[in-house]
Amino acid sequence: METREWILKRNCSIAPRQLAWVFAILCTVSLTVALGFTLHGAWTILFFSVIELLAVGAAMLVYARHATDREVVMLVDDGLVVELFQGSHRHRSKLQLHGMRIAFPAGRQALVALESRGQRVEVGRFMSEWKRYEFAQELERALSARAGGTAALSFL
Repeated sequence: METREWILKRNCSIAPRQLAWVFAILCTVSLTVALGFTLHGAWTILFFSVIELLAVGAAMLVYARHATDREVVMLVDDGLVVELFQGSHRHRSKLQLHGMRIAFPAGRQALVALESRGQRVEVGRFMSEWKRYEFAQELERALSARAGGTAALSFL
């Protein structure tokens, strides 16, 4: 049987490697200007430039750490595999197809809940409300088309 896969990820405009290059260029320009002023006797500018670059670097590090966050939902032969990548953490859940229930709570920030045999996984953190709704319907159709896999779609 074929494997279906959905990758739900952030819409990031800059990759972590590109961000590192931007930060390196920013450091070069800022420190060059600060060193110029330091040579003319204004040494406090260098001090504040370093503090500024440390703050910007910390913010960029936080951004880069979560820029590749994603959720991967895979419909495989013997179940539904959900992998959640957040920062350096990875969580993997495997749900059985028999008795699968897809719960889509009616709320702006509500996530799509996948339930099977007492196990519950929520997905859709990086999607808009309408995209979560479309994803829930598409997943329900894929589960219904799979032999022996019936899913109930409910809106709570």
